[in-house]
Amino acid sequence: MKLIVGIGNPDPQYQNTRHNIGFMFVDHLAGKLGANDFESDKKLNALVSKSKIEKTPVVLAKPLSYVNKSGEVVSKLAKMYKVKPHDIIVIQDDLDIEFGSFKNSFDKNSGGHKGIDSIIKALKTKKFQRIRIGTAVRALQKARQESDKKRDAFVMDFVLSKFSKKDEETIKSLFKNIYERLLLVIRQ
Repeated sequence: MKLIVGIGNPDPQYQNTRHNIGFMFVDHLAGKLGANDFESDKKLNALVSKSKIEKTPVVLAKPLSYVNKSGEVVSKLAKMYKVKPHDIIVIQDDLDIEFGSFKNSFDKNSGGHKGIDSIIKALKTKKFQRIRIGTAVRALQKARQESDKKRDAFVMDFVLSKFSKKDEETIKSLFKNIYERLLLVIRQ
């Protein structure tokens, strides 16, 4: 069994924002797989759906704890479904990767992503799969040269900004490519 967790924030104002691209991909994946509807599990503090990718059983999850506290939910999910860390795949946003691109990671540091920090601490290991979806744009490079206060304010506004219609077209083709990569990860 594989546990596929999208990272995001649960409140309506965060839908379709850069920080919620993990949720967006898991929703896309559920639709593609014809998975059952996400159900709220209060004990796990997550929305959960079950399906199969090829012949592999998968649990799709969206933590309801907010990004920075994702670890406590991922840990509960792993225990509940008896999934080892190497069978966990976390889908996250990444400000160090250009928008329209993505990368796989395994056994890597968080790169400053507080949600990933939380997961590493809760699982007590970095040995889990990650699909890091790029959200960076040129304006972010300029902001990184500003004072810490200005940079942090820009980053906060940026990750919580909505995608444009043009961005949504890029996301559609990006999600197709991520799905193909996900198949390779699952087959390992």
